[in-house]
Amino acid sequence: MLNHFKPTWMVNAIYNITPAELKKRGIKLVLTDLDNTLIAWNNPNGTPALKKWMDQLEAADIQLVVVSNNSAKRVGKAVNGFQLPFVSRALKPLPVGINRALRQWHRSKDETIMIGDQLLTDVWAANTSHVRSVLVKPIIRTDAWVTWLNRFIERFVMKALLKRDSELTFREDLYD
Repeated sequence: MLNHFKPTWMVNAIYNITPAELKKRGIKLVLTDLDNTLIAWNNPNGTPALKKWMDQLEAADIQLVVVSNNSAKRVGKAVNGFQLPFVSRALKPLPVGINRALRQWHRSKDETIMIGDQLLTDVWAANTSHVRSVLVKPIIRTDAWVTWLNRFIERFVMKALLKRDSELTFREDLYD
């Protein structure tokens, strides 16, 4: 059961994942969670680091798509200024949203990676979809109230994962 929650990689921040590292692994489609992964849940404006990272992905011809459990209205409002495509109501941890993105952007599972800040939604959805996953630290320490229960349960799951696999640790980049 714990394997459902085990990320392929654990990276300190989404912006540490370089296009060169992605290309080295054959990644052409980056799926990312929205809140506390790409932007702080309470700051839809993003940061200069986000814009720089997005520009680097675009220059490397790597497609970035937001996959979120939020409504189309909420996600659309949040990504409008970034001109990012998205899949809303993704139903993570089910594979629905990820599979929808794979079909829509005509990419294989081997060409795709899912990045998120939660084991119980993002990583589990990636593993269920057979897509590689990256767990990143949340951008900020606070969450929307709907995430509190997930975070509480996630602490126990992470503790069990770390007990079983001492190699799991947050790193600066996509390590081999």
